[in-house]
Amino acid sequence: MVYILSVETATKNCSVSISGDGEVLLTKEMAEENFSHAEKLHLYIDEVLAQLDLKFKDLSALAVSKGPGSYTGLRIGVSAVKGLCYALGLPLIAINTLSVLAEQLSIDKGLIIPMIDARRMEVFTAVFTVDHNMIEDTKALVLTQDAFDYLQPQALHFIGDGATKCKELFTADNCVFYDEIQYPSAKDMGMLAWQKYLAKDFEDVAYFEPFYLKDFLMLTKKK
Repeated sequence: MVYILSVETATKNCSVSISGDGEVLLTKEMAEENFSHAEKLHLYIDEVLAQLDLKFKDLSALAVSKGPGSYTGLRIGVSAVKGLCYALGLPLIAINTLSVLAEQLSIDKGLIIPMIDARRMEVFTAVFTVDHNMIEDTKALVLTQDAFDYLQPQALHFIGDGATKCKELFTADNCVFYDEIQYPSAKDMGMLAWQKYLAKDFEDVAYFEPFYLKDFLMLTKKK
């Protein structure tokens, strides 16, 4: 069996899972406001391996949610996975974070629009079909009332913590919100990672970097 360890730290959710031939066997995760990913990530990795009675040598690959998302969260997740891949000599699989988030919703018709909060009225978003195929590339979008008018009259299904703040903007009958789906999770990475593993769609461990989408800005207080 091909075991893949998946890591998702792009948002407030610190999440780790192990899948076997695409089926997720175990997930360990916690969403917190204070971003304690650095303290919890390696503990979660050790715990899921131990609970499944697996060792690092049993893994065939590692997968990481590559972004977009929190700069700090992405750095922590990607650094950890790259370090393990290098030490273990295993291939690295990278998955778009919005694709991971979109996997949580199953619908019969319309479009899936996952949104990750990028502060103020900006989100990271993309557009997916009911089959979870991305038909519009990932982008940083400043939300306005007419931002998705061009997709009318299809049903638009909004998910993610970024969607919460646009409820008052998009009030048409074709707009549906799912408050229970806030963050991407490693539990939704199993099949995505398995498909990339079969296609040998691997990253260069030495040169791979997170998909930040936007430059990191550090603000300093004026004296």
